[in-house]
Amino acid sequence: MSLSSHNGKLQQFVESQKFQNFLIFLILFNAISLGLETSQFGKANASLLHIIDKTILVLFTAELLLKLIVYKNKFFRSGWNWFDFIIVAISWVPTSGALSVLRAFRILRVLRLLSVVPQMRRVIGALGHSLPGMASVVGVLSIIFYVSAVLTTKIFGMHNDANMQEWFGSIGASAYTLFQVMTLESWSMGIVRPTMELFPLSWLFFVPFIIITSFAVLNLFIGIIVDAMQVMHEEEGKPKQVIATREDILVLEQKIDKLNQLLQTPPHDNDRFLTG
Repeated sequence: MSLSSHNGKLQQFVESQKFQNFLIFLILFNAISLGLETSQFGKANASLLHIIDKTILVLFTAELLLKLIVYKNKFFRSGWNWFDFIIVAISWVPTSGALSVLRAFRILRVLRLLSVVPQMRRVIGALGHSLPGMASVVGVLSIIFYVSAVLTTKIFGMHNDANMQEWFGSIGASAYTLFQVMTLESWSMGIVRPTMELFPLSWLFFVPFIIITSFAVLNLFIGIIVDAMQVMHEEEGKPKQVIATREDILVLEQKIDKLNQLLQTPPHDNDRFLTG
């Protein structure tokens, strides 16, 4: 059996649904085992969980080696393959001594679900496609925050009250306070109402700010992501373009030449031409 046929069968195995399901199971099992290490069970069975962890790491490494054998240089053309490669490589870094903190990064292997599960890859791809639009929204939101922070610092931060100094004493403090207001975290009783006791008309600022940031600008993020996912879904539904090989072009040229000969042949000779 030729090397190409062996490589073809190996590629079918790597891309098979059973192999992908096995990887998903392995990742989830590894996530559970890493979580158990933080419990009382993990402290009592540390050696067993260590063996399980190393076994799973070896299996992940073997999977990457299989992909390297199948795809060769094409392996590193995929960002998802780079993602898997880096996560597995981090897991092999020694975690003794000063590098013992790296043991916590083993949980990053669970992120491999993002590359294995197609639905999750689609979501991450949609986030990537939406970044240009999201950058524009972030720019608009940053301008609104800066203007509002300067405004609240000059109006509310000039008061001698301790809360006003803590919340609006500087542009940085005002920006953080406004971020808390935007997220609607204790914004009413915690910030707005105490401010209204000193500045009764301050609601004229806070209400439009919340409407603009929380209910308008932030919803633009959702709209951009949904639009990106719809575009990706439409792109996946389109038939893939097939690149014609040189042999395909030669066959097409021969058919065109034969058609030209047929058109130039007198009508009474067409039957003879076709039969010949």
